[in-house]
Amino acid sequence: MSHAIGVDVGGTFTDAVLSGPDGRMSVAKCLSTHDDPTDGIVTAVTAALGHTDPSAVTRVVHATTLATNAVLERRGVRVAYVTTLGFRSAIPLGRYARVEEDRYDLRFDPPAPPVAAEDCFEVPERVNSRGEVLRPLDEAAVVRVGEEIARRGVTAVAVCLLHSYANPSHERRIAEILGALVPTVVISSEVWPELREYERATTTIMSAYVGPVMAGYLRRLTARLAAVGITAPVHVMDSAGGVMSAELAARRAVTTIESGPAAGVLAAAATGYPDVISFDMGGTTAKTCVIRDGAPEITHEFHVGGKGSFGGRRAGTGVPVKTPAIDLAEVGAGGGSVAWVDPAGALRVGPRSAGSEPGPACYGLGGEEPTVTDANLVLGYLDPASFAGGTMPLSRALAEKAVDRHLAGPLGVSGAEAAHAVHEIANASMGSAVHVVTVQRGIDPAGFVMVAFGGAGPMHAARVASRFGISTVVVPAYCGVGSAAGLLSGDLSTDRVRSALDADPGQVFAALATAAARDLGVSPDSPGVSVTRSADMRFTGQAHDLTVPWTDSPTELAGRFSARYLQVYGIAQEGPTEIVGYRVRVTQAAARAPRSPATPAVPAAPGPPAPAGLPGAGTAGGGATRPVRRRSAYFPEAGGYVEVPVFTRAGLGEVAGPAIVEDAESTIVVPPGWTARLAETMSVILTEAAR
Repeated sequence: MSHAIGVDVGGTFTDAVLSGPDGRMSVAKCLSTHDDPTDGIVTAVTAALGHTDPSAVTRVVHATTLATNAVLERRGVRVAYVTTLGFRSAIPLGRYARVEEDRYDLRFDPPAPPVAAEDCFEVPERVNSRGEVLRPLDEAAVVRVGEEIARRGVTAVAVCLLHSYANPSHERRIAEILGALVPTVVISSEVWPELREYERATTTIMSAYVGPVMAGYLRRLTARLAAVGITAPVHVMDSAGGVMSAELAARRAVTTIESGPAAGVLAAAATGYPDVISFDMGGTTAKTCVIRDGAPEITHEFHVGGKGSFGGRRAGTGVPVKTPAIDLAEVGAGGGSVAWVDPAGALRVGPRSAGSEPGPACYGLGGEEPTVTDANLVLGYLDPASFAGGTMPLSRALAEKAVDRHLAGPLGVSGAEAAHAVHEIANASMGSAVHVVTVQRGIDPAGFVMVAFGGAGPMHAARVASRFGISTVVVPAYCGVGSAAGLLSGDLSTDRVRSALDADPGQVFAALATAAARDLGVSPDSPGVSVTRSADMRFTGQAHDLTVPWTDSPTELAGRFSARYLQVYGIAQEGPTEIVGYRVRVTQAAARAPRSPATPAVPAAPGPPAPAGLPGAGTAGGGATRPVRRRSAYFPEAGGYVEVPVFTRAGLGEVAGPAIVEDAESTIVVPPGWTARLAETMSVILTEAAR
C-alpha cells in the first residue's frame, strides 16, 4: 500500500500532507524551524504519518523557500565569475530601477552586485552569434584564472561566455580545466542557454550561488527522513509547477527559487474551475496568480532579491533569473505581518513579519508586536482554543495588549477599531497584488473565481474579492495546507531551452527533448512521457519575444503569435516574424490515487463528531445548517461586535453571513452580504449577493 507525502515549508508554518492509495489525506501543521528547516519537516511528517508505517511511503515531494531565502539573506556561497575578455564589468555595473522609496534619495546607493568586482575574471576567446569561433580559447589563461580563484578560497565559479548558447565548446572546456581546481563550476550553456548576456550571466551566477546550499540541505533532509523510516526518493517542486529529483534540484537549484508558491497555484488549478485567481495567504506573505483555461500563467524571467512591489517582480528591482516560473504577484502581508505606526502617525502593515520566532503576540512565545493574526483574534474571527486544530492555543489577552499598546493608544482609537483597520489594510495590500496580475494586464477579474487557501487566506478572501467585483470564492477542503496538497498534483518534469537563429526546428527540438529526458532518467518515447514544444517569437526587428505553443505549420504558428501579442499588449499587429528560441518540457506522469478530502492529523475544532474523511463532512450542497457555537465577532456593517454562528464543514448546508466556518487548519469568514454552502467536492463556496 503506497503513500505519498507533500511537505511545504513556509515562513511561519511547515505543512505536511499524507495521501494514501485510496486518495484519502491526512494533514499536519507545525511551526517552522528556521535554524534547521528539517526539524520542522520531521515533526510535521511524523504527525501526518500517525500510525502509518513509514516504509509504506513511496514518494516525498517538497516545496522549499531555501533558494529564495539564500538570495534574500545573502547566505549563498562565494562565487567567482568568468566571462569573455572585455565583458567582466557587465556584472559589477549591473542594472537597477529605482523604486518608490529610492526615487528622490540624493544619497542613494545601488545594491551590491551578485559577484564582487574583484571576483570577476575574463579569458581570451570569442564566438559569434552563429556559433563560429572568431578567437580560440586561451587555455593557459584559464589555468591562471583558476589558480587565482582557488588561491582566494572561492569554492564556486559561474562561467558565461559571449554567445555560448550558439556554441558551448569553450564553456565546456573551461569547466574541465576549472573543475580540477574548484569544487563547483556552473556554465551558462548547461543552466539556461538563451539570448541576452546579462540575464544569462545572472541566472548562472544564482545557480552557482545557491546550488551548494541546496545540495547540502537535500542531503541532510534525505538523511533525516531515512532516520524515521522514510527511504522514498525526495522530489522538489520547481518554479513552473513541475517536480524534479533531489539530485537534479541540486544541480539546477536556480529553478527552485519560486518552489513554494508554485505548489499553491497547482492546488488552486486542481479545483477544476477554468478561470481562477489563486489567493494564497500564509503567515509571512500573500501570493496571487491568474489561471486561465485551467493553466497558470508562466513567465520566463523574474527578479529576486530586490526592493519594490510584489516580490521584486518589476524589471530592474533585483537579480534577473531566466527560468520558467508561475507568474505570481507577492506582497508582505501574512498572518505574521507586523502592524506599526510610522513617524507620521499612519498605520502600516508589513512587510516585516514576526515569522514563527517569536511569532505574533498571541502565540505567547515572546512576541510583543501586534500582527494581522493578533488583529483577527481581537476581532473574534479566530477561536483561541481551536487555532491550528487546537494544538496551539492563542492568548486573546496578549493580542489585545499588543494592539492597545502599539496601535490603539498611539492612534487614539479603540482596540476593535485599530484591529479592524489592520485587517482592512492587509486586505488592501493583498488587493494590490490581485490588481497587478489582472487589471494591470488588461484582465477583468470580475469574470473569475477566487480560490482561497493558506492558513489566513479564507479569513480575508471575501473582502479582497469584493473589491474587484468577484462574486464567487471557493475554499477547498484542504485549504489550510493547500500548498502541501498541491505538491501531490505535480508531475515529474524538466525544461530545456536554446536560443537559435535560422536553425532546423526538428533537430533543435530533438536534441532538447533528449537532454531533458536524460535529466529525468527516461526516454522521450517511454509510456507516460510527454514532450511539450514551444517557440520564442518576435516581429522581425523587435528586441523582445513571446512564447507560443509550437506547430509545424508556419502560418498557424504566426497566427498563434499574433493572438498572443494581442492578448499581452492589446494591439492587433501584423508583420514578418522570426523564431529566436526553442523550448521543451518533458513530463513523466506521476502515479496518484483519486483525491479524497483531508483528514486532520491534529485535533479538529470542538463540535459534533465528524464522519471519517473530513473535519466535519456534513451534508454537501445544502441541507440543515448546524452551528456548533456562537461567538462575538466584529463586522462594521452589522454595527460592530455581534453574536455570529460558528460552523464546521460537518454542519454547513447553506448559511447567510455574518458567520464563521472553522476548519482544522484555517478559518473562513463569511461577511454580511455573502452566503456560504458546502459543495459536493467538500469545498465551501462563498457567494456575494448582487449589489
